[in-house]
Amino acid sequence: MAATRTAIGRRAESAVADFLFADGFTLLARNLRLGALELDVVARKGCLVVIVEVRTRGPGAWVGAFESVTWAKQRRILRAAERLWRTRLARSVTIRRVRVDVAAVTFAGGRTSIEYVAGAVG
Repeated sequence: MAATRTAIGRRAESAVADFLFADGFTLLARNLRLGALELDVVARKGCLVVIVEVRTRGPGAWVGAFESVTWAKQRRILRAAERLWRTRLARSVTIRRVRVDVAAVTFAGGRTSIEYVAGAVG
């Protein structure tokens, strides 16, 4: 079951990366490890870097994808974003903004659906 969940998560991250690419973003990283912290997708468009938390839930889930981004999860994402800024992005004079978004990906009936909220965390 864990392998299936991992495969679904990777598929969802790929769908979000494709979604961002179609919107003009350049993918910087997927599953970026920053010590014990991890960021799902990091992309850039001009002077903006977006960090995207990718969530997916099955039909029998107790909470929806957006609701699964708890306060504790938001704090971990923000800590990782701050570490990314400090260790890698602050040195770049061409990056002016970092935003944290959340994408909810659903796979149903052979279709992939993405609900995307810009600036959802922060």
